[in-house]
Amino acid sequence: MQLVTTHRRPRLARSGQWIGAIALLSTVSARTANWPAWRGPTGSGVTTETNLPTRWSATENVRWKLPLAEPGNSSPIVWGNRVFITQPMDNGRHRTVVCVDRTTGKQLWQSGTNYEAKEESHDDNPQSSASPATDGERVIAWFGSAGVFCYDFAGKELWHRDLGKQIHDWGYGASPVLHGDLCIVNFGPGPRTFLIALNKKTGEKVWQFDPPQPVATKERTDGFAGKDDGYVGSWSTPIIVRANGRDELVMTYPGQVRAFDPLTGKELWVCDGLNPLVYTSPIYGDGIVVAMGGFYGSHLAVKPGGSANVTSSHRLWRQVRGKSGIGTGVISDGYIYNMYAAVGVCSELKTGNIVWEERLLGTGASSESWSSMVLSGDKIYILNKSGDTIVFRASPKFEKIAVNSMGGEPANSSIAVSNGELFIRTDKHLWCISGVKQTVQNGR
Repeated sequence: MQLVTTHRRPRLARSGQWIGAIALLSTVSARTANWPAWRGPTGSGVTTETNLPTRWSATENVRWKLPLAEPGNSSPIVWGNRVFITQPMDNGRHRTVVCVDRTTGKQLWQSGTNYEAKEESHDDNPQSSASPATDGERVIAWFGSAGVFCYDFAGKELWHRDLGKQIHDWGYGASPVLHGDLCIVNFGPGPRTFLIALNKKTGEKVWQFDPPQPVATKERTDGFAGKDDGYVGSWSTPIIVRANGRDELVMTYPGQVRAFDPLTGKELWVCDGLNPLVYTSPIYGDGIVVAMGGFYGSHLAVKPGGSANVTSSHRLWRQVRGKSGIGTGVISDGYIYNMYAAVGVCSELKTGNIVWEERLLGTGASSESWSSMVLSGDKIYILNKSGDTIVFRASPKFEKIAVNSMGGEPANSSIAVSNGELFIRTDKHLWCISGVKQTVQNGR
């Protein structure tokens, strides 16, 4: 991050004011420009940028598009003039990080590893599905059973760590989270599930939390209700919130929301009320954490900052059969916005009561979505499985603003935002969308 230094004493007070103003503007600009992890700088899907394009097509307002070797579900991240994605090759046996020049769309390097053993996953969830994370010096990716890999900005491997085999019929998808000198990974779901913090400079383990293994029962209230068994596990990427003067690492698990001291792994509090299947990550806004279970699972809202079991003291509400899908929503001005199937939902943050439900139909074959939302000012962007981006108003009164098609290319990733541009990964291309009218380039 480039900052203007202010340690020199200016000769005139007015000069000092100018230097301070420049430093502030540089700091804000740097934070705005970078989208260093899945769902952005805070993991919330919220950007402070409000000058984003709202209309484009496969040929209009496209700065460039880069052909991709195979389909993938991971989302782009951006730091300065570099865009990074994880990319499977050779039907997932080769797992890589791709670095792209954001100005030209030219691939600068591709580094990765091979994993020859068979690794199960959902048909729509290719390998290398976790998005990378960067701090401006290194980029870190989790490749499932192949391990965690760290590269410098020239593509040189700095370290890797084998975490063992990840086993689940639907594969994995949680992305690394960088906090201070730590890289935190939700390893799972499956028989081996744990939350682990690695030193981002060396890959050495700093702490590890092993949650209780969930058990599927006939008492389930989600979509597996009444069945002898059903899928369990969490694909959640944790988030870090600030509450009562401390940082809390918040993670959604089967049955519970848990919070930890991110530096030590010490458990701070736990809140009961989720079902055994969790797709989405927690979301945070207006001092409230919202957690959503998968497959018509239970939803809940809880205030952070507590200790021990806070179910009776800090939980604000719970819905037994909530409406949520694969992607994670956003919070804006006292309302929650999320999506299930092809339906958008607006709910009251303080009560969980639904304000509206509307079908967010695109132009392609499927309007369902596995993607997570991006909030820009009063606009929400959501990508569907046909590669259409629906733009609608973040408002208790529904208003669709635009539907933007990428020519029917399938997509399961989430949008990245940087300096007024959108970066979208479909099965066939990585796209850079610009508000300045452009003619499409192939990026090679």
